[in-house]
Amino acid sequence: MGKPTGFLEYERMTSEAVEPKERIKNFNEFHTPLSKEQQQKQGARCMACGVPFCQAGMEVGGMTSGCPLNNLVPEWNDLVYAGNYEEAYRRLKKTNNFPEFTSRVCPALCGAACTCGLNGDPVSVKENENAIIENAYEKGYAAANPPKVRTGKRIAVVGSGPSGLAAADQLNKRGHSVTVFERSDRVGGLLMYGIPNMKLEKQFIDRKVEVMKEEGVEFVVNANVGKDVKAAKLLKEYDKVILACGSSNPRDINVPGRDAKGIYFAVDFLTATTKSLLDSNLKDGKYISAKGKKVVIIGGGDTGNDCVGTSIRHGAASVTQIEMMPKLPDCRAEDNPWPVWPRVCKTDYGQEEAIAVFGHDPRVYQTTVKEFIKDKNGNVCKVVTVKLEPKKDEKTGRMMMSEVAGSEATMDADLVLIAAGFLGAQKYVADAFGVSLNERTNVATKPGKYSTDVNNVFVAGDMHRGQSLVVWAIREGREVAREVDLSLMGYTNI
Repeated sequence: MGKPTGFLEYERMTSEAVEPKERIKNFNEFHTPLSKEQQQKQGARCMACGVPFCQAGMEVGGMTSGCPLNNLVPEWNDLVYAGNYEEAYRRLKKTNNFPEFTSRVCPALCGAACTCGLNGDPVSVKENENAIIENAYEKGYAAANPPKVRTGKRIAVVGSGPSGLAAADQLNKRGHSVTVFERSDRVGGLLMYGIPNMKLEKQFIDRKVEVMKEEGVEFVVNANVGKDVKAAKLLKEYDKVILACGSSNPRDINVPGRDAKGIYFAVDFLTATTKSLLDSNLKDGKYISAKGKKVVIIGGGDTGNDCVGTSIRHGAASVTQIEMMPKLPDCRAEDNPWPVWPRVCKTDYGQEEAIAVFGHDPRVYQTTVKEFIKDKNGNVCKVVTVKLEPKKDEKTGRMMMSEVAGSEATMDADLVLIAAGFLGAQKYVADAFGVSLNERTNVATKPGKYSTDVNNVFVAGDMHRGQSLVVWAIREGREVAREVDLSLMGYTNI
C-alpha cells in the first residue's frame, strides 16, 4: 500500500489553519486543503504495515483503537498516492456513508492507531479522506444514484443525526421507502446544531441531504415525534420504526445558586448561535450572547472547547474553562502505549484562540463548582470553585476526585455554560413508544442487537449506546439498517 519508502521520504503534512486572531472574525471553517500533489505524497506515507490497526476498530486497553467503521484505510491511501481518486471514493463509500462529516469532526481514531505513528508521525488519514470526498463532489462521483427497484416496504426513522441518516441511507439504497422525522427546523440533528460551523459548515450537511432526497429519502422537519406526531401513527403507517433521537439530556450541576439567571446548558448556547447564524447571520439577536461577558465554562471535552471558540467569536471579555480531571501528559505515558488511544493533552482550536486573544490557556484543572453567587437582580455574578485531588475509594478501589479542604476560590462570571456531557434518551420519546430503558437510561436491547422490546421498533446511535462519537453513530445506523432489512426480507445484502 502506498509507496514502500514513502514514510521515509515524506514528512507528515496537514492542511494549514488560519491564524487564531484572524479566524475568530467569522464562523467559517478555517483550514486550507493541501494541493493534490501534496495529498498524494501523504497517501504515499502509508507503509504497508501488514496489520492495519488503523481500520481495526477494536478495543485495546479499554479504549477503541482504529476506525469503528473499519474503513479500508490502506486501500484508499494507496489509491490517493496513485492519483486514482474515483476508485478511492468507491472504496471509502463501502464502509462510510458520510466521509464529508467524519473527515471534519472525527478525532481520527484511525490516525492514532497508525503504525507509522509508533516511531514518528502517523499518516494524515483524515486529510486524505477529506480530499477523496471533496474531489468526488467536484467530479460528480458523489451525485445521486437512486435504487432501481423498490421493495414496497416503508420505514420511519425518528431523528436525523448521523445514526438516523446512516440508517436511512442504507435502507433507501436497499430499495425500501424511508421517511426521516426531525423535530428541529433543519435536518442534521447533532451535526446541524450541536457542532459549530467552524468545525462543520452546514452547507456540507445540506449538500448530502439534497443527494439523499434525490435518491428518494423523504425528510419531515418540525416533527416532534412523541408530542406533535403520535407514535401510534408511525407504528400504523410504517412497517418498521427506528428511534435515533440521540442522548439528549444534558448533565446538570446541582449546587446552591443554580437557579441564577445567566446559567445555560452548552447545547442550548451552541444551538442558539448556529440557528441565529443560519437564519440571519446573528442579526436577529435570538441567541445567548457572550459579548463583553466574563464566561465560565464547566466541562473539558469537545463541547466545552466549542463553547470557548464560540464565546471568543461573540467577543467575550474573558473565558475560563473548568475541568475536574488532572491535566493529561504531553506525551504518551508508559501505561498508554501504541496502538491504544493516546491519553495526552490536546490543545484544541478554541483553546488556541483563547491563548492568542487572552494570553493564557483557559483551562483550570482539578477544579469543580461549589456554588453560584447571584447579584441583587438574580443574575449570576460569581462562581465559587474548589480544588480536587485523586484519592482511592476504600470500598471500590477506584480512583475518585475528592475536594481539597480549604481550597475554595471565587471567580467573576456573567455567563456560565454547563458542558458536562449528556445522560440517556429523552423519556417522552421512550414512553411514547413504550420501549424499556436500561440502568443508564438508554433504550434497552439485547447485547449486539438493535430491536427493542416493542414489536417493529428499533433503536440506534447515542439513544442506544449513550453519548459517543459521530463515527460510532454512523456504525450503529449501518448496523440497525442491516437488522431491520433482515427482519423485513428474511435475508439481507446490506
